[in-house]
Amino acid sequence: MSTFADIILPVAIPRLFTYSIPDEIADSVKVGSRVVVSFGKKKFYSGVVYRIHDTKPEEYDVKPITSVVDSNPVVRLSQLELWRWISEYYVSTLGEVYRAALPSGLKLESETRIIYNAHFETDDKLSDKEYKIIDFMSDKKVCSISDLSQAITDFNVIPVLKLLIDKSALFVNEEIKESYKALSEKFYSLAPSCRKEAVLGLKFDQLERAPRQLETLMALLTKLGGLGKAILGASVSRTELMKQPGVQTAALLELVKKGIIEQSDQEVSRLGSVETTDQEANTLSEIQASAYSGIKKSFENHDITLLHGVTSSGKTEIYIHLINQYIEQGKQVLYLLPEIALTTQITSRLRKHFGNRLGIYHSKFSDAERVEVWNNMLGNSGFRVILGVRSSIFLPFESLGLIIIDEEHENSFKQFDPAPRYHARDAAMMLGRIHGAKVLLGTATPSVETYHNAVSGRYGLVELLTRHEGIQMPHIVPVDIKEARRKKQMKSIFSPQLIEAMHTSVAKGEQVILFQNRRGFAPFVECGQCAWVPKCKHCDVSMTYHKNQNQLVCHYCSYSYALPDTCHACGSPALETKGYGTEKIEEEVKVVFPDARVARLDLDTARSRKAFEKIINDFEEHNLDILIGTQMISKGLDFDRVSVVGILNADNMLNYPDFRAFERSYQMMAQVSGRAGRKNKQGLVILQTSDTNHPVIKDVVTNDFMSQFNQQIAERQLFKYPPFYRLINITVKHKDTHTNKKAATMLATRLRAIFGDRVLGPQEPPITRIATYFLQRIILKIEKQ
Repeated sequence: MSTFADIILPVAIPRLFTYSIPDEIADSVKVGSRVVVSFGKKKFYSGVVYRIHDTKPEEYDVKPITSVVDSNPVVRLSQLELWRWISEYYVSTLGEVYRAALPSGLKLESETRIIYNAHFETDDKLSDKEYKIIDFMSDKKVCSISDLSQAITDFNVIPVLKLLIDKSALFVNEEIKESYKALSEKFYSLAPSCRKEAVLGLKFDQLERAPRQLETLMALLTKLGGLGKAILGASVSRTELMKQPGVQTAALLELVKKGIIEQSDQEVSRLGSVETTDQEANTLSEIQASAYSGIKKSFENHDITLLHGVTSSGKTEIYIHLINQYIEQGKQVLYLLPEIALTTQITSRLRKHFGNRLGIYHSKFSDAERVEVWNNMLGNSGFRVILGVRSSIFLPFESLGLIIIDEEHENSFKQFDPAPRYHARDAAMMLGRIHGAKVLLGTATPSVETYHNAVSGRYGLVELLTRHEGIQMPHIVPVDIKEARRKKQMKSIFSPQLIEAMHTSVAKGEQVILFQNRRGFAPFVECGQCAWVPKCKHCDVSMTYHKNQNQLVCHYCSYSYALPDTCHACGSPALETKGYGTEKIEEEVKVVFPDARVARLDLDTARSRKAFEKIINDFEEHNLDILIGTQMISKGLDFDRVSVVGILNADNMLNYPDFRAFERSYQMMAQVSGRAGRKNKQGLVILQTSDTNHPVIKDVVTNDFMSQFNQQIAERQLFKYPPFYRLINITVKHKDTHTNKKAATMLATRLRAIFGDRVLGPQEPPITRIATYFLQRIILKIEKQ
C-alpha cells in the first residue's frame, strides 16, 4: 500500500499538499522532517512533513517526494501544534506560519538559473531585446535571473526571457540550494607520530636551526596546556594560537609540512563561548521576596500570572530567581522581550548567572547564527534559557517550564506585516498551554486587557508598587509650551525649565535622556509662499526631511529624493522645515550644549546590532552625557546616572486616531519617566505639552495607573472594544480607487448579511494610500462569546 505525506509548503494557499513517499526513502520521512518536492511545472520547494497517512487524494495525480533533507526532524510535534493554532486564530495559512517560523537558512530556495543553448537556430527574426540577452548569455553560459536583471537594466528581462525559453534559445534549470553552511576553523595539535616524549625531543633538536619554528612549537604546547595534554591529542584553534607571542603563519605551515604538527578543520559555533560563572543571584529585598513567593503561590492556581511592578522595582532580579528554580527542575525558560534594544543590556546580566546555558535569538543575528540556535535547541543538551523577541516563540523547545513576557503591554509584540499577523504575547500563552508551562507577564504599565483579566480572576495578580531600595518615583513637572510660546520664553524646542534641568545635570556629571517619538530632521517641509508640501508619489503622506542625507524620505514605502532648491508649485526658494524629529533635536542640543557628549538612538543610527550595542554601552559607561531617542529608549533600559528625562512633545501620541491612543500614551510616558533617578536619588521629568489639564497627562504626573485603567475600561465597555469584544480589521486594497471602494462596499454588504451591525465601514483610514495601493477599512466587533 502506498503511503502519502501532507506537506506544509511556504506558499500562501490555505491547504496542505499531498505527495507520495517512494519506498526507498520511506524510513527517512518523518513528521517534522524537511523534504524537497516539485511544485508546478519547474519549481522545487522544501516543505515540512505535517502528517503521514494512507489516503490517496481523488482530485489530482500525486507526485512523489523528490528527496529528504534531514536524517532527523527539525520541527517538533509541539511546534506543529502551535503553527496550527496561529494559522487558525490569526486567519493565515500554514505556509505563511512556516515562512515566519523557520530561519531562512533552514528553508531551501529554488533559485532559477538560465542556461544558454549553444545549438540554438531559428528562422524567426529576433527583437533587439532578445539579441541583447542572447549576446549576454553566449558569454556567460549560465546565470541566475537576478544576475541577468542586474546586468541588463534598460528593460524588464522577465517577459523577454519567457519568449526565448519558449523558442528553446535558453533552458531553465532549477537548483535547490541550502543557504546554511556550518562554520569551520583550522585546529592544530601534535601529529600522532610525535606524541611520544622521545620522538618530540628529537624534533626539538632538529629545530634548533629554525628558531621561529621552535618558538611556534613551544607556543602551541603552552596553549595546549603542557606536554601531557599535547601527547593526549588536545587541539587549539588557529584564532587562539595566533594570539600567542612569537607565533608566525609561515613557521606554522612549515611545521605542518614537516609532519610535527597536524592541521584539521573542525566545526565551530558562530555564537561564541562564554564561561559559566554560576554567579549567585542577588539576595531579594523583603518586598521582592514577598512578590517572589506571591508568584509561586499564584502559579499553584493559575497558569498565567501578572507581575505589576513599578519602574525600577527590581522585577528582573525576581525573574532570575524564578529562572534558577525552573532550571534546577530540568526545565527550559523562554524570556520574551519586545525590542532587540532590551536584549543588549539584559544579556550581560543573565550571562553572569547562566553563561553558556543562555541562548539569544532575534532578527539582528545573522541567519547562520539563528540556524545554530535552532540546531542547538534540537540537541539533547540545548540552551536552558532563551532570551529573544517575538520570533523566539517558534524555537524547538523540548521541556519548556516557564515563559516570562517582560513589558507585556508593548505593541512591538504584534506582527503587522507580513502574515501571520500574530501577537507574540498571546501566542506565547498558547505555547505555555501546549507545554504545560507557567506564564509570567511583567510590566509597570499593564495593558487594559491584561489587567482586566487579572482583576477578574482569570490570571493571578502580584503587585510590586515601591521602587527597589526605597528610591522615590521621579518628580514629573508638566510644562505648558503653548503658554511659554505666547510669552516668548521658548527660544528653541526646549522649554526654559528643561534647559535649566539639563544644565544642572550635565554640570554634576549626570546624564539626560530626551524622548521624541519621531525620527528624521522634520516631519515635513512647506513652501513659505504658497504652502506647498512635498508628498510621496506612492503614498498619501508628506515626506520626512532627513538632513544628514539631505533627502526627503517616505516612512511608509521608503521612497526618497533630494530636497528640491525651489518650490515645485510656485518656484519660490522659501522652503521651510516644520516640526522636529530626533535629528533636529540632536542638532539643537549641540548648539545649546557645545561641550556635552551627545548621541541619537533611532532606526537611522542603530540599523546593525553592533551600532545599537555601541550606543547603549557608551551611555551605560558614561561616555555620553545626553541621549536622544524614539520609543527604543522607553523600554526597560536601566541606566544608573540618568537624573533628567525630557518628553518633548506629549501631544503627538495623544492625538493619534486609535482607540488605544490614550492607553499607549500613558504607557510610553510612564515608561520613559521611569528611566529617571534609578539609583540613589529621585529623578526629574520635564513633560512638555500644550494641554497640562489633559486627563492622561494628569495621571502620568500623579503616577495613577488605576485612574487611567478605570477610565479606559469604562469607555471600552461602552463602545464595544477589547477586552469585551474581539476586533477584526479587514483592509481592502487596490491600485484603482473606484474599484477598491466598490469591492469594499460589496464585501461589507455581504458581511452585514451575516454579522449585522457588528460590521463598521467601509471607510478610508487616516492614510488613504500606501505604496500605490488605495485602502478601505472594515472593522468587525464580535462578542467574546
